[in-house]
Amino acid sequence: MIRMLCLLGVSVAMLALAPSLYAADEKAKEEKLTGKITCPKCDLKTADACGTVIVVGDKIYTFDKESNKKYHKDICSDPKEGTVVGKVTKDGDKLVISVSKLEFKK
Repeated sequence: MIRMLCLLGVSVAMLALAPSLYAADEKAKEEKLTGKITCPKCDLKTADACGTVIVVGDKIYTFDKESNKKYHKDICSDPKEGTVVGKVTKDGDKLVISVSKLEFKK
């Protein structure tokens, strides 16, 4: 009987948390950003390690780990203008984008 009550309690807690998990996903809606895609270390001199960012006006959006691996070799020593589509989230003071589509300007 005690096990059944514990299982019921855990189930209720999971159901109560489910809407907040979905709300976090809804906050990170896809955005389209156009700007300079570059390396914060080699080009901007704002980081100690290479990475991939897009600079839009005075804002810098850092690519997430997966997106950085996928696109960094294209821009490290040769920054390019382009458009990025992806979900933007905040990690402390940093804006992070999970890229779903990237197009370089021709």
